[in-house]
Amino acid sequence: MSPEPGDLYVFRAVRHEDFPRLAQWLAEPHVMRWWDAAEVELAAIAQAMKTGETQPMIVEWEGRPIAYLQTYDPHREADHPYRDQPVGTLGLDMVIGLPDDIGKGHGGKIAASLADRLFATGTTRIVIDPHPENSRAIRAYERAGFRFIDQRHSLYGPAHLMALDAQIEETDTP
Repeated sequence: MSPEPGDLYVFRAVRHEDFPRLAQWLAEPHVMRWWDAAEVELAAIAQAMKTGETQPMIVEWEGRPIAYLQTYDPHREADHPYRDQPVGTLGLDMVIGLPDDIGKGHGGKIAASLADRLFATGTTRIVIDPHPENSRAIRAYERAGFRFIDQRHSLYGPAHLMALDAQIEETDTP
């Protein structure tokens, strides 16, 4: 995704040369607690790059990579636990890579910035599902405007399902 004027974050597709950095991030304790083992995640990212099923991206801030995120359509899989969400929904998974970059407000700002871009292209809802014990992520997404939907069980365990809806502009009709 091309940067918008005044945007703090640049979103770009993951490239194969990003894999060493991703492996480093996935090995960080603050990431390992919530994500699968690095080799499992890297294999899934490589597969997504081939199939387009998930859109893996690197987020850059001030010219350097600071986060990984991926978006997906929960309606592409017949048994996806979020298939009950409205058509036009995209799911979002995100991680801030290095410990020095966490606790600085990036998570919520990245989510809000990406949401603006996705809503501008027709997405109507974004869902995100941090683990219920991941209070740091939950607070970040709340700051970005996400609201709690319900507790679910995803492929990865318990999930605190949250959603952010596009703002529909009301028009005056005579």
